[in-house]
Amino acid sequence: MTFNLKPSRMALAVAFSIPSLTLCGTALADPATDARIEALEQQVKTLMTKLEQVSEKQEAPADATPTKVASAMPQALTDRARKFFEAIKDVEFYGNLDVSLDGSTKGLKNSYNDVGGGRVVSPVGQNGWQGDLSTNLSYVGVRGKHPVNDTLSLVYQLETQIDVTATAGSSNSTSAQDTTVKGALTSRNSYLGLADARWGAVKLGKTDAPYKTSTARMNPFSGMWGDYSVIMGNTGGDNRVEFGTRLDHALWYESPKWRGWSFNALISPGQNRGYENSIQASGESSCTGGNIPGSGGGAITCNDGSYGSAYSASVSYENGPLYVTGAYELHSRVNRTGDVAGTPQALADPTGLDQNDVGNEYAYKIGAQYSFPTKTTVSAIYEVMRRNIPAYLAEQNERSRNGYWLALTQDLTPDDSLSIGWAHANASPGDPGQHNTSPVDGIGTISPDNAANMYTVAYKHKIDKQTTWYANYAVTANHALAHYDLGAGGRGVTADCHDGQTIASGAPNCYAGGRLQGVSAGVNYKF
Repeated sequence: MTFNLKPSRMALAVAFSIPSLTLCGTALADPATDARIEALEQQVKTLMTKLEQVSEKQEAPADATPTKVASAMPQALTDRARKFFEAIKDVEFYGNLDVSLDGSTKGLKNSYNDVGGGRVVSPVGQNGWQGDLSTNLSYVGVRGKHPVNDTLSLVYQLETQIDVTATAGSSNSTSAQDTTVKGALTSRNSYLGLADARWGAVKLGKTDAPYKTSTARMNPFSGMWGDYSVIMGNTGGDNRVEFGTRLDHALWYESPKWRGWSFNALISPGQNRGYENSIQASGESSCTGGNIPGSGGGAITCNDGSYGSAYSASVSYENGPLYVTGAYELHSRVNRTGDVAGTPQALADPTGLDQNDVGNEYAYKIGAQYSFPTKTTVSAIYEVMRRNIPAYLAEQNERSRNGYWLALTQDLTPDDSLSIGWAHANASPGDPGQHNTSPVDGIGTISPDNAANMYTVAYKHKIDKQTTWYANYAVTANHALAHYDLGAGGRGVTADCHDGQTIASGAPNCYAGGRLQGVSAGVNYKF
């Protein structure tokens, strides 16, 4: 963004001619005021002459010295102007605005034979198609740098979410209670750090982890229905993404490119006084790791994915049309004690929970992208996610699995493109058996049929360099015991496995096996 505040001679003339014309009109209507009008006009002419002299000095040749130009204005004014322009010369104001008109369905059956223990239950509320307006990954921000020496600069960024179609507030729903306000100032990637063109940058704040950014370019459906985050990096299938998210209170390093190679690494200290990470981290307003209190209608505590320290790193290589990357991320002592209530350990504990259901979770992936001369771009990712817990808890472990992503984008014209994508989640070793799935022995389900596929298609048309119109469709096809949602990754409106029952009635139920669908048409504007 460029600021040009120098007044032109024409603008000055117009500005001071308007009062003169007005006064002349008054004189014609009242001849008695002619003498006063002439006096005022003479004062305006004198002022115009002085302003033109100042303007000519400001428009001095390029070789004129700053001292001579500055002498045309009062010293205090020139000092303030110099400080102002010095402060904003490296500041950039930017943003992304995206709104869409949608329709989606949860794809649930009319009734289920078994809901967590032999109960026959029909989903409550409207679970079919519903229309909506959604704000998707919209934000504004300001970033800049302040030179420290010839090569080193202090860099900063302040970024916040923008809710165009909804009122900003805390993230509360019938299945979760969260005090985080995503529309608050600096709710998104924000930092302060030092950057050197030769050696890279070190930053402190909050940011999308390297695990997420390493493959972000392979997701042509970012913010749409069918964003690859529905399955990739998403261990439980909910509309939160454990491995592919923003990490708070973090310190990270970003390398420059060295012959096509680059490296990023991040650490986020746990800052948690609770040994089991069952309370909020110090300085944070909610649980760590997207563990919204009351998630799934459970207790208002951090026992559904809250973790301690997090570590994330990626390495990438780019050469012409080829891009290859690998990434790894570790979450220490992830608390999922809310998943288990029927084990002997849980029954013996005053809390009714199994405190052994706290363990490290990690993920790694490799991805590749290639752009062919035919304007065809192909992307592929293979991902592994694991949870380390005692063997007797394996029957409730729905977090250990592999996943796949394949996407193809074909440029039809310089302004039009068509993208298709497929994601697959392998089955996990176990399932907590909390939904319409009965636990075998009070712990969970052994080798459940909880695999899932997601299919996405999107058409995009560029109206100009900054504006794009798009339309897309996606479906999450869950196997009988899977409950992957639709909308993870930044959409304002999502679809999930829960019915419409309210908290006052107990809590909404989640039904596995749904066939969720979404269709959308929207506009994206970047500046």
